[in-house]
This record gives sequence, C-alpha cells and structure tokens, in this order.
Amino acid sequence: MTLSKPALAALALVTLAVFVLLYGPLVIPIVSSFFASSHGDVLWAEPSLDSYRALAGNDGILTAVFNTLIVGSAATLLSLIIGTLLALHYCGGKSAAREIMQFAVFLPFLLPPIVTGLALLIFFRETETPRSLLTVIIGHTVFIQAIAYRVILQRLQAMGPDMIEASSDLGASSWQTFLRIVLPNLKSTLIGAGILGFALSFDETMITLLVTGTDSTLPVRLWAMMRLGFSPDINALVAIVLGMTAILCVIAVRQLAPSGWRKVD
Repeated sequence: MTLSKPALAALALVTLAVFVLLYGPLVIPIVSSFFASSHGDVLWAEPSLDSYRALAGNDGILTAVFNTLIVGSAATLLSLIIGTLLALHYCGGKSAAREIMQFAVFLPFLLPPIVTGLALLIFFRETETPRSLLTVIIGHTVFIQAIAYRVILQRLQAMGPDMIEASSDLGASSWQTFLRIVLPNLKSTLIGAGILGFALSFDETMITLLVTGTDSTLPVRLWAMMRLGFSPDINALVAIVLGMTAILCVIAVRQLAPSGWRKVD
C-alpha cells in the first residue's frame, strides 16, 4: 500500500516529535558540559572543560562507575553462560521439569523489581550473606537471566537438530559439537543478548538499592545525589556515557549485521 504525501508528511512529523521528546532533554546536559557554570547557572559565553576536570577528580562518581562496570560485566557473563546451559537443556527434550525450570527463569524478570529485590534481600539475610558487590552481581544475574535465556533459546530452536545430529553421526563428541557447531552459530546471538543484558544491568536501581552494601553503583549514587542536586560534572558524565553508548551501538550493529552490509562503504 502506497501512502499519500500528506500521510507521509504526518508520519514524518510524528517521528520527529518522538525523537525530540526522547533525545531533546539529553542535548541540554551534553551542551552544558562544555561551558562554565556559576551558582547553578550556565555561562554560555564562557566555553570550558571544567566539568570534565571536575569529573576526573570526583572519586565517588568514578568509583561508582567502576563498580557499575564490574557488576554489569560479571552479571552479563554469568547470565550468558547459565542461559546457554539452560537453553541447551530445554532443547534436549520435553518434560514437565523443563517447563518448571523455564517458569523459574522468567519469574524474577516478570515480577516487579521491588518484589525480586525483597526476595533476594530476605534470602541473603537468612543465609547470613553480607551485602556487597557480590550480592548485587547475583541480583542482576537473576534479573537479566530471562533475557539471555530467551534470546539464546530462540536461536537454538531456529537452528534445529539437523546440524547437531549430523555432527554426532560423523563421530564428534558433545563437546566438539558445541565448540564447532553450536557456539559459532550462537556468536551474534550472544553478542546481542550480552549488550541487552549489560544495558539492563547498567540501569537497574531498585534491586541494587535493596541488595547493595557500602559499595554503590552509578544509578544508586545518582539516586542519592538527587536530594541535594547534581553538580556540573554530572553533565560531563552524561556526555561520556552517551558517547560510549553510541560507540557500542555502532560496534554491535556492525557485528550483528549481515556480512554483505559491512562490505558496503
């Protein structure tokens, strides 16, 4: 169906409005980070990198960013490993136990984060596990596990059993089949699931608030700063995080795009 010019113009305006509403507010802190400020007011006539210098000397923010990267990387890696193992197990046959397992994997993600966080908090308290970055990693892994599992499971089901059965018929062991057949076919899926899982972990606040100890992640640190207001160096942090996010998105697109697309200049 071909749309008329007025309809195309209306769709273009709606798309533009959505982009402005989503990304417009992000322009202000990014632009503000390149100007000096005084008493909360941005001095537009005085370009400056003072915000970035202040950020480099803000040990609290830098430590929170470092903790966030540790938690996100560890939780993503664990969720990919466990998700792959669970997906392989689920594809191995049909049984009530496998359906119960799948329900248990999805439940923490479907529940409100505060319920998942409270359940983990009670578990850590009953087992006398001190709250630390380790408990945060466990909480994030439980939360993002469902995403990794579902994405990997869909890819395995799309592969079908033919290649695996052919590999077994040719004398390959289960380990050889996994390394040479299954894992290469899961490469793009693991990258996509890892990026999505890391993004969810980076942004997670409620579960982190309930299971964290004295070491804060970036969302928790920013949540605490909201009561007193943000300092100018937060504008620099926003600009850097968005820049790194854009770079990661470009890398992900190049990795996940069909090989023919990457050859086009």
